[in-house]
Amino acid sequence: MVQFHEHIISELLEDSNGGLVVLSSGLALHKLISSLLLLHSPSQGTLLILSATPSQRSAITTTLQSLQNSINPDNPNPILPSEITTDLSTQHRHSLYTSGSVFFITSRILIVDLLNSKVPTSSLAGLIILNAHTLSETCTEAFIVRIFRSLNRTAYVRAFSDKPQAMVSGFAKAERIMKCLFVRRLHLWPRFQVYVSQDLERDPPIVVDIRVPQSNLMKGIQKAIVEVMDACLKEMKKTNKVDVEDLTVANGLCKSFDEIVRLQLDPIWHTLGKKTKQLVSDLKTLRKLLDYLVRYDAVTYLKYLNTLRVSEGVRSVWIFANSSHKIFEFAKKRVYQLVGSDGVKLTLEGKSGVIKKRKLKDKNNEKEGNGDSSGTSSSSRVVLEEILEEAPKWKTLRELLVEIEEERQKQAMLSVGERTTEISEGNDSIVLVACKDERSCLQLEDCVMKGPQQVMREEWEKYLRSKGELHGMRTRNKNKSKEPKGFGILNGVVPAMPREDSGTVSISILEQDALLAAASEINNTTTVGADISQSPPGIRGRGKGRGRSRRKKATTDVQISRSTDYNRRNGDKMKSEISVSEIEGSKTYPEEADGLREDIQKISCEQRAVMRKHNQGVNATDTNAKPLPLVQFYALDSDQHILDILKPSVIIVYHPDMAFVREIEVYRAENPSKKLKVHFLFYEDSTEVQKFEASMRRENGAFESLIRQKSLMMIPVDQDGRCLGLTTSSEPQPLTLQNSVTRKAGGRKEVEKEMQVIVDMREFMSSLPNVLHQKGMRIIPVTLEVGDYILSPLICVERKSIQDLFQSFASGRLYHQVEMMVRYYRIPVLLIEFSQDKSFSFQSASDIGDDVSPTSIISKLSLLVMHFPRLRLVWSRSLHATAEIFASFKANQDEPDESKAMRVGVPTNEGIVENDVRAENYNTTAVEFLRRLPGVTDSNYRSLMDGCNSLAELALLPVERLAELMGGQRAAQTLRDFLDAKYPTLS
Repeated sequence: MVQFHEHIISELLEDSNGGLVVLSSGLALHKLISSLLLLHSPSQGTLLILSATPSQRSAITTTLQSLQNSINPDNPNPILPSEITTDLSTQHRHSLYTSGSVFFITSRILIVDLLNSKVPTSSLAGLIILNAHTLSETCTEAFIVRIFRSLNRTAYVRAFSDKPQAMVSGFAKAERIMKCLFVRRLHLWPRFQVYVSQDLERDPPIVVDIRVPQSNLMKGIQKAIVEVMDACLKEMKKTNKVDVEDLTVANGLCKSFDEIVRLQLDPIWHTLGKKTKQLVSDLKTLRKLLDYLVRYDAVTYLKYLNTLRVSEGVRSVWIFANSSHKIFEFAKKRVYQLVGSDGVKLTLEGKSGVIKKRKLKDKNNEKEGNGDSSGTSSSSRVVLEEILEEAPKWKTLRELLVEIEEERQKQAMLSVGERTTEISEGNDSIVLVACKDERSCLQLEDCVMKGPQQVMREEWEKYLRSKGELHGMRTRNKNKSKEPKGFGILNGVVPAMPREDSGTVSISILEQDALLAAASEINNTTTVGADISQSPPGIRGRGKGRGRSRRKKATTDVQISRSTDYNRRNGDKMKSEISVSEIEGSKTYPEEADGLREDIQKISCEQRAVMRKHNQGVNATDTNAKPLPLVQFYALDSDQHILDILKPSVIIVYHPDMAFVREIEVYRAENPSKKLKVHFLFYEDSTEVQKFEASMRRENGAFESLIRQKSLMMIPVDQDGRCLGLTTSSEPQPLTLQNSVTRKAGGRKEVEKEMQVIVDMREFMSSLPNVLHQKGMRIIPVTLEVGDYILSPLICVERKSIQDLFQSFASGRLYHQVEMMVRYYRIPVLLIEFSQDKSFSFQSASDIGDDVSPTSIISKLSLLVMHFPRLRLVWSRSLHATAEIFASFKANQDEPDESKAMRVGVPTNEGIVENDVRAENYNTTAVEFLRRLPGVTDSNYRSLMDGCNSLAELALLPVERLAELMGGQRAAQTLRDFLDAKYPTLS
């Protein structure tokens, strides 16, 4: 444990009330929590941990186990925190609450047990709440702490967060979180704090900063994206709806930019035009394009661009910007280019679709491609020349691995004995490569094993196959007509259609034809059983052209020449493949995405074996191949802490991340005697560097803001334990004695009746039960089959947020829920609840049409109300408005019965559903049939059910009796005529 963790723990132990701790990201929060748990004693009481993610639970458990093993290695069964789930019975959970151990528990389980008085709060030592930046005044955790503090004033509440940027979003968020947690001390531990900087900078690792130059096409794409983003920001500034100071390209590179813009636009979202809404979405898309440019290969990037063109091409704004065509043009040039059969390179001239012809300097590129069918013009005969530009970092990574292995071999020759000792003590031979996501790990693994050319070849063939599948290029019948009818491409042959103006041919048509013909060739080769992985990166044409045997020979020659040129340019380093010692259980990577997490959990600190090692690559038989070290690829998105497990001596940060850099610093501080060398790979003059530097500036700025807030913070003195009671409202109570009438019991205050609300268990995922409790209502959590909230024996409420409302309409679930409420309650209510910080409207008034539309939410609601006339629609602006509405609904109403509410809609052992609308047992199928008969309406079907016991009895009633029950002669005659109508026969 690093020393600044000890300072944090000592400050927390000084205050028995607890506190809020905010650390810089990456400063080993899981180790800090594990150290606190290690100090916990069962005699203090049970300790509950709230709001922990699965990765945090795993990291805390693993770290605590290693700490206990280091303290007491003879203990085979260390005591580790377990999880309390809904699978456990109420009695079992009660016994765990009194056991004095440490447990992970979800907020929904704990709040239900607290409201049901199933938690002995006097037996709890305290609460530890993780991810405190996600808390608010109405969250379930604040609900738990309020009840917990009212029942146990001596226990502590300790909250932790390692996201300082999230703690400064909004007005005085840190102060509001502290008030809802009833804590008075804020502990700030930034990276620049004195104790932290001293510990991490005492013996820093060796750092090598490698700046990899981008290719010219990558620079062109990046410049075009920045220009398009700047154009979109200028368009948004014209709306005068957003603070222009935040609308900069530098801010647009960060994820928090979307939150900044939406935070300003959400209250007026319904008043914005379609263009402004689309600009917000386009800025997010452009940020992803910048991120994917340096993360993925050229073929994958082009495929993503094609997907965007299809999905967003019609409504998108950025696609129509002046520089947007450069993004698509340069992305294609990284993968392929079109070459005429006469050696002319075909390119676009500006944004027009007219072909510009240019002679190629390299005459060797004039290969014998597939020409068009007879009768086509020479301008439409094109072949596809593959470029398949490799990512510049791939070559640098390969050379770096070779250099690391050569350096280790030299050190081994100088000191053989010392080297052997180091290898036996730890995994110094492992090189850890940190990537952004699992897909990058898979691709880099293949790149190191198979070589960059083979990886690009496989991605290219996948791209072509997807093109073929999209256009229906599966060959099913070879005997097709030479002149296919209709639309589509058959057998990969695209006959050239006669054009009026053969001089100005659209390059998109020729490009599409060439891609489809190349895809058809790959599919045909796959059909005959050829080895596609050996297919060369040669020129692929379209149409029938010349003989197939000659074409195959030509492409083979291209493969030989390209391989020779490639090896000559890149030297022997690029020909080498991985050659490592075989270790039992080693597999070649790729595996499933979850494999990395599973292997990490299986490896103990004593084993410390590499999780995935490479077998010999495709060129392992090459005697000139240089050996590479053991390489472990790690996905940063997996949130797994593997530095303490693998203990690498060399780390290559392929995708820089601020939190991971801090983890490396902590790892180095905990292992000062271990040699550590860190290599950073940055693209020179790229947005990758800007994002990394901006993330550090934003975190430092967040801590500076928190420090200022701490100096001005005003926490009420009653936060030391004297909190609100269960039935006391958070609002000030009126002075009733001033306005009381002395003639009524001498002015004595009337005893207010406690309001009760029965709440479904599933509703505790929302914040409404917390707000209702703040208003002084008693919350009774039960499992309801019908409705979400039972306000009285007559009123049932189904609550829908905006997102849930749309999903319920799409799935048809809402119709069934309303049908059940109408069947069992007199006053069914559909509550539509909006968010307080968003617009109180579905759409602007100009977007509401006069006609019924199947896609309009207003039309769907209108049809729902027409089908269920007794349904009441209630619109609520916020959670607090909902609480006020519920209080008004409960006025002059009886309190609901918990036992009856639980039985509504639940069949008994005899199959009878209890508690219908008027406490009578009806045959629901017969009732639905009755309501659909002619002359039967919602106003008279109940009288018919009272006047007869079955449909058979109804069919025998005379017209006079029907008129008496139905309230009219006309309706009775209509029903009688329907019942007496003869069935038509054929005779």
